[in-house]
Amino acid sequence: MKSVNQILKNFNPTQDKYISRDFQAFGIYLAEEMNDYKNRSMWIRLAKTNHRAILEKALSFVKDSNADNKIALFLWKMKQLKSEANKKSGE
Repeated sequence: MKSVNQILKNFNPTQDKYISRDFQAFGIYLAEEMNDYKNRSMWIRLAKTNHRAILEKALSFVKDSNADNKIALFLWKMKQLKSEANKKSGE
């Protein structure tokens, strides 16, 4: 987790001028971690519609792996974690 000081140091107003919400910043962070900046709108949408804890667990899982297709692995793990959370809340 980055501190506010680190985020402000890395903030570039010419590039990041449309980031005004926390989920947008987290979506950009996910896109950068997955090395998929061209699909950053998908990552922002995922950050907006899903719980951050699920996304962080999936990201941690992908970082620990040595898979070739990290994006597919991330999406699979996210789906698995969401279904587990739904089962627990349904009980």
